[in-house]
Amino acid sequence: MNAAELPEREGMDYDVVVVGAGPAGLATAIRLKQQAAERGAEISVVVVEKGSEVGAHILSGAVVDPSGLDALLPGWREEEDRPLVTEVVEDHFYLLGPAGGAKLPNFAMPPLMNNHGNFVGSLGNVARYLARKAEELEVEIYPGFAANEVLYDATGAVRGVATGDMGIGKDGEPKAEFTRGMELRGRYTVFAEGARGQLSKQLIAKFGLGDGREPQKFGIGLKELWKVKPEKHKPGLVQHAFGWPLDSKTGGGAFVYHMEDEQVMVGFVVHLNYQNPWLSPFDEFQRFKTHPMFRDTFEGAKRICYGARAITEGGFQSVPKLSFPGGVLVGCAAGFVNVPRIKGSHNAVLSGMLAADHLAEALAAGRSHDELASYEAAWRGSAVGDDLKKVRNVKPLWSKLGTYVGVPLGALDMWTNTFGFSLFGTLKHGKPDCATLKPAAQCKKIAYPKPDGVLTFDKLSSVFISNTNHEEDQPVHLKVKDLGLQKSSELDVFGGPSNRYCPAGVYEWVEEGGEGPRFQINAQNCVHCKTCDIKDPNQNITWTAPEGGGGPNYPNM
Repeated sequence: MNAAELPEREGMDYDVVVVGAGPAGLATAIRLKQQAAERGAEISVVVVEKGSEVGAHILSGAVVDPSGLDALLPGWREEEDRPLVTEVVEDHFYLLGPAGGAKLPNFAMPPLMNNHGNFVGSLGNVARYLARKAEELEVEIYPGFAANEVLYDATGAVRGVATGDMGIGKDGEPKAEFTRGMELRGRYTVFAEGARGQLSKQLIAKFGLGDGREPQKFGIGLKELWKVKPEKHKPGLVQHAFGWPLDSKTGGGAFVYHMEDEQVMVGFVVHLNYQNPWLSPFDEFQRFKTHPMFRDTFEGAKRICYGARAITEGGFQSVPKLSFPGGVLVGCAAGFVNVPRIKGSHNAVLSGMLAADHLAEALAAGRSHDELASYEAAWRGSAVGDDLKKVRNVKPLWSKLGTYVGVPLGALDMWTNTFGFSLFGTLKHGKPDCATLKPAAQCKKIAYPKPDGVLTFDKLSSVFISNTNHEEDQPVHLKVKDLGLQKSSELDVFGGPSNRYCPAGVYEWVEEGGEGPRFQINAQNCVHCKTCDIKDPNQNITWTAPEGGGGPNYPNM
């Protein structure tokens, strides 16, 4: 059935439509309602979320800088159901080698790297808390509905989004339970989809929002949640490490965070501008846990959950233009992560609040579907811009000069920025991450040890505990433009890196008789990390939203 034969969508009208129920989107909604109350006005707000519930797709470290929450909901610390309860009490940094490592002195760290005053916790639970607060203010929240189309008016301005149709079979034909998607129309639409959001990516291209900016850069973050023995548990202990198992040319590092209830979060970040196509971020993560300085924490422990997610890393110089006719970008969709701090949730909340303030002014003036230029003009002078500007050179220095030269110079630059100046100005990032791989023949293969099933694991058993599920009889949501190019370049030149950069076993090259290798997509495994959309060397794979409610169901990641 083609689009012309489909029944017409039903629609609902609001003042503001928000796409994504993460910290940025929910903060936008809450602040809009707060502004309405202060003005004695009414602002109707709807939030649409592709996860099966709020928080289902949220994954972050997380050591949370509470400055965003403090600004949005000043009394949150006194509430019984507050989402963050474990304050940081110890904060350590390590440089690792294969057999040992050095603990770096805290006094040498730039002040902004100090984690005291921050909280260890689940960002998914923070989102659930914010959703309760939003609903108390009569924000409508619809989880389980994926926004997969931007709606435009006759002038080309954004006028809302449409959720995806439900009940379409793999053959593209409607099934018996077919339900048409809904149009959610707004005077303004806020895109808070997180890193490499499907619709945000389209808008950045359509309106040229990245013009004059550096390319956005990304990392992949992998994380496990463990229940450890009581004697191994140190609530509030925060550990960061870099160096081994990555080589000096590959950026990234690890974290181990002790939260409440004998739970320990362990994770690993690999910058996606790595060069060796044989590298597997998942297997580097598994190797990290075997390091003698960290493996003891997990002795006798039980792994509870696993997940992965792309992270925006371009920072200050890569933030796209945030406003366009009828809408704005907020949070990680805009790239507001502070890379050396490995933190973005505070900026997500603060950017949502900033956007909401400008939206409320526009609505009060009777405006709609125009460009919110005042928000774009304001962010650099805000707390968000100040936070990102101080660390703007850390990522490019690390990428250009490697771990042992780039990281110390990045730390020096953070120190000088503390006093208001930089020796480097504002450095450029160079190539996008899709253009950094070398041909496989020029790189050394990496032999990863087999998982032991106790401390280290394979991808499929990991995906199982991410609670990932998709309706099997639906079109594959990972779109390959040219299968011939996938064979001639992705496989023949680069050695099939999709099999390794994907943290969920979605992609594999399968040998079939004498017909040669076939590119197989196991879409059921997809944890929605978006790494394929970022790292494929030909930009031949496009991630699109599957049926709403599909994907991982993280309990408290």
